[in-house]
Amino acid sequence: MSGGVDSSVTASLLADAGHRVTGLFMKNWEEDDAQGCSAATDLADAERVASVLGIELRTVNFATEYWDRVFTEFLREHEAGRTPNPDVICNREIKFKEFKAHAEWLGAEKVATGHYARVVHEDSDIKLLRAKDRSKDQTYFLHALSQSALAAVEFPLGELHKSEVRTLAAARGLPTHDKRDSTGICFIGERPFRQFLGRFLRGQQGPILDQRGRLVGSHRGAVFYTIGQRRGIGIGGVAGTTNEPWYVYAKCVTDNTLQVVQGTHHPLLYSNTVRASRAHWIAGTPPGGTFYATAKTRYRQPDQACRVAAGAGGLLEVLFELPQRAITPGQFIVFYDGEECLGGAIIEASWTAH
Repeated sequence: MSGGVDSSVTASLLADAGHRVTGLFMKNWEEDDAQGCSAATDLADAERVASVLGIELRTVNFATEYWDRVFTEFLREHEAGRTPNPDVICNREIKFKEFKAHAEWLGAEKVATGHYARVVHEDSDIKLLRAKDRSKDQTYFLHALSQSALAAVEFPLGELHKSEVRTLAAARGLPTHDKRDSTGICFIGERPFRQFLGRFLRGQQGPILDQRGRLVGSHRGAVFYTIGQRRGIGIGGVAGTTNEPWYVYAKCVTDNTLQVVQGTHHPLLYSNTVRASRAHWIAGTPPGGTFYATAKTRYRQPDQACRVAAGAGGLLEVLFELPQRAITPGQFIVFYDGEECLGGAIIEASWTAH
């Protein structure tokens, strides 16, 4: 129980179904401040919900594990010039590994969370399916889970829409029924990103170049920017250019440069081929050496048709039917077959194949 409306309703639905429910609140980040997340406030909300439901609430601190296995990797990827997604790693390493193991140690037979997703058991296979509410579906963030991790997991909200969840929370008198959804970095919350990252990584001023190699501005450190970024680049009026916005289309942390172009749909922002590594398949193996699927290269992206060639050692080459905008190294590409989430891999590079 995180202190949010989703986990509150999850606990309520399980209690209504006759399960013996114990709430477990995780703290994974030691700092609380006005700009980030406040674990104290969230814990107080979880305690109020547990009191209304008449269930026990326990707490556990995984801050050390989170730092060692999620946040350190997050910083390492940024230093290498990539843009990681800590939510995926947090789910794999903390929520569905450390948290699950702790719950089982306490005697739990199953673990339930407020994620919007569905799990289906078919004979000896377990499938991860999209939530009924496509706008809230979180399978993108859950694609790195294994069969064993999913075996004893319940996602009660997978069949519900968000509006229904809030209605249920209000009808049950849960104090979190109108609480705003959390956003930002997993367990760290909403913070001015560059300032926060600057506490851990050193950035140096460097050149911003356009596609012809002309100097058009300066940046505060290439590690703080990502492909497709528009806001915060800080390029003023440049002679011989239009008033169209500037976007980052490439960066190099070795020589600390950003490369930018003007226009939302500039061709240099698009590519149709992806090389990815460390592929993980929920079924344990890929659907085939070469197969067709749909994929997302970021969470909110609509499904895109593609052909996937799976090689040895978890390497993939993906060819999209249509060019995709701002494919970003370090992010995850996640694959689907209709409603089923097949798995995913880490994006290494992208280019346009003709």
